[in-house]
Amino acid sequence: MSPQTLMDADKIDGALERVAAEIAERGTTDLSIVGIRTRGVHLARRLSEKILRRTGIQAGFGILDINLYRDDLSMVADHPVLRKTEIPFAIGGGRMVLVDDVLFTGRTVRAALDAVIDLGRPRVIELAVLVDRGHRQLPIRADYVGLEIATRTDQWVKVLVKEEDGADRVELGDSGRPAVS
Repeated sequence: MSPQTLMDADKIDGALERVAAEIAERGTTDLSIVGIRTRGVHLARRLSEKILRRTGIQAGFGILDINLYRDDLSMVADHPVLRKTEIPFAIGGGRMVLVDDVLFTGRTVRAALDAVIDLGRPRVIELAVLVDRGHRQLPIRADYVGLEIATRTDQWVKVLVKEEDGADRVELGDSGRPAVS
């Protein structure tokens, strides 16, 4: 069965505009936007640009690699690919918004929190996700959500972004995992 398109490029852009407005509404003083590799980075960059256009304020922008912090590292790959965390600003005392593509079990966010705390202590950490599909295994909740959708545990949700995949789209599919692009 073919995957179902949940969001096209226009809906993704609209959701990111709304999320950027919500983030800006809570204030831009000492704000940083940090994307979780891989697709969260591209979404974070877009949010940062939208906040800049909306407020004239350039939020700090960073990239977070969480592979060493995953509790399922041995199940993901024999030789995980480690990439660089790039946070070119002081973390301590500010407001950080972590950005990821899909919130599912909460384990990626838990790993991201561990990675951030190893780098410093923000005043507050918030979470923005494009898609929240439920089924938490940990008590994690997003502060900003582009699309909330009820799924079954045997379904998958895949966010495609033009920077990685050549197109912007969110897909929902049945059984198994989506093909890795």
